[in-house]
Amino acid sequence: MHIRSELPSDVDRIRAVLVESFPTPVEAQLVDLMRASGALSLSLVATDDDTDEVWGHVAFSPVTVAGLSADKVSAYGLAPVAVGSAHRERGVAAALIRAGLERCTERGAGFVVVLGDPAYYGRFGFRAARHWSLGDEYGGGDAFQALELRAGAIPARGGLVQYAPEFAVAAGDGSH
Repeated sequence: MHIRSELPSDVDRIRAVLVESFPTPVEAQLVDLMRASGALSLSLVATDDDTDEVWGHVAFSPVTVAGLSADKVSAYGLAPVAVGSAHRERGVAAALIRAGLERCTERGAGFVVVLGDPAYYGRFGFRAARHWSLGDEYGGGDAFQALELRAGAIPARGGLVQYAPEFAVAAGDGSH
């Protein structure tokens, strides 16, 4: 398995993995919208070493904290992550997430947030975001988690984390 940044030739294969991995095409539409708007900050694929077949994909996009200027907060949202059904249970998603977190760190990001299963994301060091008084727009509760990549990077007073507007557009709720 090889993990690399997406290439233009991967777009259709990424879309296929996303459509196969989720009950609706919303996540595939989200990635397409973020790519088109420039909000897809980091897009990695896991590929077969020999055939370059796309096995999985992970996306990271910028997030902000309400009331703070974007230049004061360097953070990303991890979403979505997907692995084709033929390649699940082989550590592909975990490898994509680890590589993505490493690249976020290299880019100077202070923290990453995710809305997902606490038992799964806990293995990467994510904790309930409420620990830092961070909230989300989607009512994620304990499923809304954060990982501080640089000590003190999460604003001391916490706040409402806001995802890129494409998340609301893809969900069709128009709330951004």
